[in-house]
Amino acid sequence: MKKVHIKSYGCQMNVYDGQRMADVLGQEGYVETATPDDADLILLNTCHIRERAAHKVYTELGKLRDLKRERKAQGRETQLVVAGCVAQAEGAEIQRRQPAVDLVIGPQTYHRLPELLAQAKGGRVVDTELPPEDKFGHLPAPKPAAILARGVSAFVTVQEGCDKFCAFCVVPYTRGAEFSRPVAQVIAEVERLAQAGVQDVSLLGQNVNAYHGDGPDGRVWTLARLMRRIAEAPGIARIRYTTSHPRDMDEALIAAHRDLPQVMPFLHLPVQAGSDRILAAMNRKHTGDEYRRLIDRIREARPDIALSSDFIVGFPGESDADFEETMRLIADVRFASAYSFKYSPRPGTPAAELSGQIPSAVMDERLYRLQALVEQHRQEFNHAMVGRTVEVLLERTGRHPGQLAGKTPYMQAVQIESATHRIGDRVLVEIERAGSNSLFGRAIEQPVLAA
Repeated sequence: MKKVHIKSYGCQMNVYDGQRMADVLGQEGYVETATPDDADLILLNTCHIRERAAHKVYTELGKLRDLKRERKAQGRETQLVVAGCVAQAEGAEIQRRQPAVDLVIGPQTYHRLPELLAQAKGGRVVDTELPPEDKFGHLPAPKPAAILARGVSAFVTVQEGCDKFCAFCVVPYTRGAEFSRPVAQVIAEVERLAQAGVQDVSLLGQNVNAYHGDGPDGRVWTLARLMRRIAEAPGIARIRYTTSHPRDMDEALIAAHRDLPQVMPFLHLPVQAGSDRILAAMNRKHTGDEYRRLIDRIREARPDIALSSDFIVGFPGESDADFEETMRLIADVRFASAYSFKYSPRPGTPAAELSGQIPSAVMDERLYRLQALVEQHRQEFNHAMVGRTVEVLLERTGRHPGQLAGKTPYMQAVQIESATHRIGDRVLVEIERAGSNSLFGRAIEQPVLAA
């Protein structure tokens, strides 16, 4: 029995890609192991969004080089693979910096893993081409046992790549142009997941609301139409999607939040900044007020919706006044959560060549202030849940005996004490208190919505 250890960094799409690579390798007789120590194949599925993420990969490779030597001294061979966006961006440079790496493979060619691994046994291999064929059409379907082991929530990539070319972003260079999977292919995957017990699906894409997949009726389907079809799949109770661009948030998609009970009242909609001058420099193609008006339309359609966003502080040329515009936007919208980072210049992107790079100390201070405001709003949102009754999908056991954990429709973690419920139940829970990162409540015995 061959063992593979897969470590995925970064976004949800990397988690999905890691699972699909495990499915591909499963057909070759590999079983997953949680530790690299006993793995015959170690695969790092990498992220290149920020410089720190790439540095983590090289640090990890140094440790794995030593492990590979130790295993070889014991008579056990180990193949070391770097996949994902760092692999796509840096290619052979990875093997130059770390010769222990046997195979470097980009995110568009992992369906060819068995073939490339065989080649790598005869010498180191790099494959970072963007192939013309659709990799999804070559991937094996995950086995029901594998789906079941991954839980009642699942990711499904429906779109890859991006044509927006934001000045700070490497995605167009590491994932390529926008590509949308055919509708029939997506529906078949969702129905297969549902049959194995999945109830909550998150549709993924670098620019997911730009989805434009070929439909079975010969027409191009939008994300809104795709979600309406997914909502018909028996067993699918919750639908989410990420990550979206404000320019592709059309009225049909807003209406889906209003009309489809399966579409959860939670939306991640990155804005990145509040200053129109900085947004223009980022090539975001929207203004702060356009974003505010879009949020107003979304909230009019779904008043209880919770919003999340992305923010970059310290983009080249960002003045104190520009940053205050971002803070004003956060105060106006009041996000339930957000991801925020200091600007990180990525090689090959237009922003990396801009003048006016911001000192790290200034970025640190701005990030601290921004995160403090977002955290204040997050805590207020969570504490407002106390006393309310919400549906919770139980996804796993809790940290303590007798505890089960799940999520609200608003993506909040919830812990309950229960000896009668099981993973996969959708339970009405009265929220009794809010902790720093989780809500705590008691299950209301009736009604219970079973899987």
